[in-house]
Amino acid sequence: MAWKTLISPDLVVPGPVTQLSLDLLKERGIQGLILDLDDTLLALGQQIVNTEVVDWVARARLDFRVWIVSNNPNRTFIESIAVSLSLPYVNQAAKPSRRALRRVIEQMGLPHNQVAIVGDRLLTDILAGNRLGLLTVLVQPPGPSHIIRGNLLRAAERLLFPQS
Repeated sequence: MAWKTLISPDLVVPGPVTQLSLDLLKERGIQGLILDLDDTLLALGQQIVNTEVVDWVARARLDFRVWIVSNNPNRTFIESIAVSLSLPYVNQAAKPSRRALRRVIEQMGLPHNQVAIVGDRLLTDILAGNRLGLLTVLVQPPGPSHIIRGNLLRAAERLLFPQS
């Protein structure tokens, strides 16, 4: 698989995850959602998921098997967010490694082509999802990032690998 293909999302949402159409995912045969946490469900540096995201996740849980899979090493933090959203989770996933994603997909009991990964980063979320044959969805952060690192990494990714 060519490098550009590996970092090209199947869907690009021009806004936050709440603008991702759950009906569109159902139409594509998706039954499982793997959601990134930092800068996907909440802005970097924030401790609480906003109400729009809480409502979107609640709607998603009606039709999909939904998991949080995060590279964040802070288990206590990830667990508090996951519990607040009533979602199972994996932290320290080391994306773009596929190991944690494979375990989650196995827990979902779904074939890879029925699972989507939703995240904000090309070189972690999208790369990992494409390597597994998942539907990959790139979203914008749900609010301003208060941590410069996230903005710089995202800007560098999009400069180096523009989506045409």
